[in-house]
Amino acid sequence: MRPALAVGLVFAGCCSNVIFLELLARKHPGCGNIVTFAQFLFIAVEGFLFEADLGRKPPAIPIRYYAIMVTMFFTVSVVNNYALNLNIAMPLHMIFRSGSLIANMILGIIILKKRYSIFKYTSIALVSVGIFICTFMSAKQVVRTDVCFLGIGALTFALLMSARMGIFQETLYKRFGKHSKEALFYNHALPLPGFVFLASDIYDHAVLFNKSELYEVPVIGATLPIMWFYLLMNVITQYVCIRGVFILTTECASLTVTLVVTLRKFVSLIFSILYFRNPFTLWHWLGTSFVFIGTLMYTEVWNNLGTTKSEPQKDDKQN
Repeated sequence: MRPALAVGLVFAGCCSNVIFLELLARKHPGCGNIVTFAQFLFIAVEGFLFEADLGRKPPAIPIRYYAIMVTMFFTVSVVNNYALNLNIAMPLHMIFRSGSLIANMILGIIILKKRYSIFKYTSIALVSVGIFICTFMSAKQVVRTDVCFLGIGALTFALLMSARMGIFQETLYKRFGKHSKEALFYNHALPLPGFVFLASDIYDHAVLFNKSELYEVPVIGATLPIMWFYLLMNVITQYVCIRGVFILTTECASLTVTLVVTLRKFVSLIFSILYFRNPFTLWHWLGTSFVFIGTLMYTEVWNNLGTTKSEPQKDDKQN
């Protein structure tokens, strides 16, 4: 029951979150900072109440390690959202962020000295070609290609930084144990003072949000500017998405989680193309298929679909 609930939360939360983010970005492309701040604040307050027990619960992982991870997480979040202000269409934004496997493999080879099979190298090559096709075709469709390539550079930087953060987090979990809820809280609470440097931009967009047309919220009947409603729904759905992924990681094997998240991205992409009428050529479809096929090849998810966390342990004992 819980895995089915988790899958429902992931699809409902994550897909609707992308929709509200695109509604925000279409009206005000530079609103990434206020969106990031609202998401961080909401999750930090929730974590302070229920995970940190109003600050009475000491962290299992020393704060000095969280400070390093938080710096990377904050940078990734801000850069990813800011890229929407640099002529990056939402479909390309989603496809590019699906290329995290490439960054993970590159840094895994460099930092952790990992080696992979030819099959995995082939899958990563497919993902790389797919992203290149989508990026190249999207760049041809914009007027300011210099700004577009700056956005692509920002996404590339965020992708590599995110992979480096994942490796750092992996080493922390091996040393101190896995504390996902705690990490979620500190990753969102500690960066909040950093938003002081973005206060001017956040305030400017808050003023713009106040000037948007009024919207009557269904069921409760309250009226508020529609941009604030979009932001509120974006924050709530972000939380639902994160909780869904967290439940999924505790109930299912990592490869099943990867499959669900990959399928969720594909559904979000299709909806963005059809509902928002984003330009998407046959070349984009070809590149997208390469990205998703390569992702599924890398995880070898068809051999592990439906595996629960207890099943691999049984197999290990039998061997």
